[in-house]
Amino acid sequence: MGARTGAQDGARPGVRTFTPRWRTSPLTAERMANLLPARDVGHGVFDAEAVCGRRAPLVVEIGSGHGAAAIAYAAAHPDQDLVAVEVHVPGVARMLAAAQAAGVANLWVHRGDALPWIANSLAEGTVTAFHLFFPDPWPKKKHAKRRFIQQHTLDLLAARLVPGGAVLIATDIEVYGEHVREHLERHGGWSVTLGERPSWRPTDGFEAKGTLAGRTAYEITAVRSGPLR
Repeated sequence: MGARTGAQDGARPGVRTFTPRWRTSPLTAERMANLLPARDVGHGVFDAEAVCGRRAPLVVEIGSGHGAAAIAYAAAHPDQDLVAVEVHVPGVARMLAAAQAAGVANLWVHRGDALPWIANSLAEGTVTAFHLFFPDPWPKKKHAKRRFIQQHTLDLLAARLVPGGAVLIATDIEVYGEHVREHLERHGGWSVTLGERPSWRPTDGFEAKGTLAGRTAYEITAVRSGPLR
């Protein structure tokens, strides 16, 4: 196991957990203009009935990329609503187009940084599950503070989960997998299962690239099983 990371190593709220990429194209701009308004959850307090037209179990995918996993989950669970949070506009635009083509009606989008939206827009005890699939691994030790999973982010996710809610994490970078396991253990109050790959998740994007490169996916399911700190 690598060096300890987290608050003791300088990780704190406000540290950016993603690499910004701001390129766009006319097609991307067109998709955003035409398709985002109907699925946009906005920046205010999330109101399920106003946004989704119902109150159903809510799943939030953090860093949805081009949306393959988010769309697959939404299609397989029509009785739930999924909010895909992604900062990069081309990925959001591609996801919007794919969701429309697939006829998926229960997928919603927040285009922006996940942490402030979760902190400011989601009420405590309202999320059934958070998904974090193949996040930016920040593999260098000096960049560990930028990894999404830290003590303060676990505080935030735990507070937003319903009793028995779960965080599903997948990565093909071993140091990130060890980082997550260590932080969950240190944080406490999580029942952790390793190696269970969701059957609904497609082999796509970063997972496919990792497999091609000979890397193995680390699957971590953490169920909130204790009181908040």
